[in-house]
Amino acid sequence: MSWPTEPPPAAHPARPADQPDVVLALDLGTGSLKAALITAGGDTLRRAAHPYPAHSPQPGWSESHPQDWWAAAREAARAVLRGTDPAHVQAVTLSGQMHGVTLTAPTGEALRPAVLWSDTRSAPQLTAYHALPEPLLRHLRNPPVTGFAGPTLLWLAAQEPATLAAARWALQPKDWLRLHLTGEAATDPSDASGTLLFDPQRQDWHTELLDRLGLPAALLPPIRPSGSVAGFLRETPARDLGLPPGLPVMTGAADTAAALHAADLTPGEAQLTVGTGAQLALSRADLPEPHGALHAFRDATQGWYLLAAVQNAGNVLEWVRRTLRLSWPDMYLGAQQADGDPAPLFLPYLTGDRTPHLDPHARAGWLGLSADHDPGHLAYAAFEGVALSIAQAAELLNLPRAQPLRLAGGGTLDPWWQQLLSDALNRPLHVTNVPDASLRGAARLAWTGLGVPWTAPAPTVTATLTPNAQRIPSARRAGFRSAYHVLKYSG
Repeated sequence: MSWPTEPPPAAHPARPADQPDVVLALDLGTGSLKAALITAGGDTLRRAAHPYPAHSPQPGWSESHPQDWWAAAREAARAVLRGTDPAHVQAVTLSGQMHGVTLTAPTGEALRPAVLWSDTRSAPQLTAYHALPEPLLRHLRNPPVTGFAGPTLLWLAAQEPATLAAARWALQPKDWLRLHLTGEAATDPSDASGTLLFDPQRQDWHTELLDRLGLPAALLPPIRPSGSVAGFLRETPARDLGLPPGLPVMTGAADTAAALHAADLTPGEAQLTVGTGAQLALSRADLPEPHGALHAFRDATQGWYLLAAVQNAGNVLEWVRRTLRLSWPDMYLGAQQADGDPAPLFLPYLTGDRTPHLDPHARAGWLGLSADHDPGHLAYAAFEGVALSIAQAAELLNLPRAQPLRLAGGGTLDPWWQQLLSDALNRPLHVTNVPDASLRGAARLAWTGLGVPWTAPAPTVTATLTPNAQRIPSARRAGFRSAYHVLKYSG
């Protein structure tokens, strides 16, 4: 069941020439929702963000309340629209965090908190995937890991069958937000390909897999192109946002796919983005072959990308900062002052690990502490541990040694941190000027879908970092690798 689709809006009246047309882009992240007004020329006129908490009611659980997402969307949208003539807004467009599950009633309300990508409760359900015939498992092009929609739905079927039976839709986070805006359920290929329920060759839901797992295909929404119009803004959410009803609402894309679309990667180019987690994405024109601990996802257009997904990056640095009771300036200052001193090793696997270990039970910790270490040494070790974890994941992409990585993402603005990443990767980094890349990618999809050319200039390299291979000695790198096994089997 879905609400009736509202008709397209009537033509806008004449508008003052000093206010350009914009789209309202919404990016639903793990800890906040960002909103921006973006022109077809790529100019961000206004930007706002509103936070919300993620909850962990039990160890290994990671949940978020969809009503918090909507409250954040309302506040962020109102902030950017304040003082703007709503008649200049041509569409609403979306990007969002991948992999989660939001169970939704026929009336559109969430039936329970959304289960997020970082949730590891479905580890026992991975046995159902590993029991699949090997050709079928390889056909998925993705290793079974917790946090994806397929294993999470298996957990819900086992632990909360009444709630699952009451659900009309199992939606990705951004798709729930769009349902709230339009009354129409849908997803796009970039998010569908990250569920472990997608047939990458047919580019549709995998009916044989769903049958084998015992999951109802009717829970999954239609798949529409990322740049298409998925519905029109309903009256009540339009009033809440301060927009006219009937505006087109675009399908949108997963946050990583949207960010890659904004970055304008060509096949064979790779980009590192550091946020809550870290993503190393290698653009591909064709469907990649199965590749161990790497993921293969659809991009926002017609291509693919190989992804080395590092589960712990900005989230673990934020945890270290809070645990050490440091401000961010003091965290960076202490780490830089300790840089070069003997420091403990730090394993960053606070919520398990995806690439390269595929281990939801991996754990974090400092090793080799002495009485000489202070909070600055612990902070340095945390930055270095995240960087070494990213470097270990990057090895699986098998990039030519001299090939640079593009570096993007709000978690890599500090020059010292950028250089440490280059040194850990032992690879040149090209720092690019793509702020709010997921928002920009969603905006680009919207303008193109509306038939308006995207005329933003191509991203430019603002700095080139040359690695210092001697900064992190080989013995220390080896110690980092072996320490994972120490904590893995220590209970």
